[in-house]
Amino acid sequence: MPTQKERDLVERILLLEAEQRKRRSENRLLFYNTGEKVHLKQLAFHRSPKRNRWVFGGNRSGKTECGAAETVWMLRGNHPYRKNKADVKGWAVSITREVQREVAQAKVFSYLNPEWIERVTMSEGGKDFPAGGVVDTVFVKNVFGGVSSLSFKSCQQGRECFQGASLDFVWFDEEPPKDIYEECRMRVMDRSGDVFGTMTPLKGLTWVYDEIYLNASSDPEIWTECMEWADNPFLSASEIERLNCVLSAEELEARRYGRFRAESGLVYPEFDPSVHVIEPFEVPREWQSAISVDPGLKNPLSCHFYAQDYDGVVYVVGEHYEAGLDVRTHAEKIDALARELDWHRRPDGRLEALIDSAANQRTLAAVKSVSELFFENGIAVNCNVNKDMFSGISRVRRLFGARPPRIYIFNTCPEMIREIKGYWWGKGDVPIKRDDHAMDDLRYYVMSRPENKPPAPRPGRAAQYKSKLMRMHRAGRK
Repeated sequence: MPTQKERDLVERILLLEAEQRKRRSENRLLFYNTGEKVHLKQLAFHRSPKRNRWVFGGNRSGKTECGAAETVWMLRGNHPYRKNKADVKGWAVSITREVQREVAQAKVFSYLNPEWIERVTMSEGGKDFPAGGVVDTVFVKNVFGGVSSLSFKSCQQGRECFQGASLDFVWFDEEPPKDIYEECRMRVMDRSGDVFGTMTPLKGLTWVYDEIYLNASSDPEIWTECMEWADNPFLSASEIERLNCVLSAEELEARRYGRFRAESGLVYPEFDPSVHVIEPFEVPREWQSAISVDPGLKNPLSCHFYAQDYDGVVYVVGEHYEAGLDVRTHAEKIDALARELDWHRRPDGRLEALIDSAANQRTLAAVKSVSELFFENGIAVNCNVNKDMFSGISRVRRLFGARPPRIYIFNTCPEMIREIKGYWWGKGDVPIKRDDHAMDDLRYYVMSRPENKPPAPRPGRAAQYKSKLMRMHRAGRK
């Protein structure tokens, strides 16, 4: 039987736990991503300094949660990872008013302490119970002493309703039409504001896939990540297993992994930018392996520098990728990159590179082949490459699929990364012939890649002397 003192102690502990739960419910933002469980990909999103950030996540991966937390931090002016402002103006854009009420609006208000709300204007319903209606604008007290505002917008309103305002940020909850996205980018321009989106890619290869995910324009301010169920530490393993059983493999691509999907599928589904793309480091000269080139004049010429460590792990460490240049200019740019990387050369000073066998061909209009022109401009190319597409793709897939990975790509090679993300199977089990120049030079290298063995240890002085005596002994016997 517990004593009265022990009963009092238990009662005090229960009261403290109840108070903790109450404080957590009243100020969810204070306890967001703190404690034993932390959503690392949410934190990566918040920490990114880029001005155009997108999370492509499956359902219940935590993508909307981080969008709402980001929004409230900006409104309050207490973002832990970005420069804060007073009197912030922003929009939260949903597909419909109904989706707004059930998702973005509900999430934002779950992070807003009632004491922070200055006032609310409603489109539908009463302001005394905003959760039950459709909010037009919520005004939030900013820590600098002013008042910030968040207006909720619906894509159903059309582009005209997105004109005229000057904003600090726009949050897209799910994929907007392109014209509305472009209009919203104009709204944040004069304030050097931010655009961020959280979405599940259920519509296939839309404009978001090309412009944001592949970053076709190479916009340095675009940042993306994919978020899946396993990334969410608050989702139980049993729930993940249950959901896995009720969805098809095709549905899982988008609804679990947040991946874009065409009817035919990706050639390299094993590629994961968060795993295979790394920051550059100084590569030992002994790891330098080969340069591989897929030639092009009007089309881009793709050239990558490959290294390989003594365990056979491949590193793509340098990239030259340009269209519309002659061979001489391409050679000059490849040579400049080689000097920057301190790349090895032949005794005559020329670089060596693998190249498509088509470079040996001469057209009626050309006196010399591409390979001859490269040789004249300081690059000795080897056209004897294995172009077996299916064997090459199979080998590359094994490199990407291994754990730990057998291939890494420096983030200074954006065109190769973009092509891998957009390399799809077409009809007849053949990849779609579009934006595949880096894919070809990668395959040439992997198919002809030599094994990189560490140099044999040099014998010590005693062993060298013993060897010399043995040679003298054998010479004397003759």
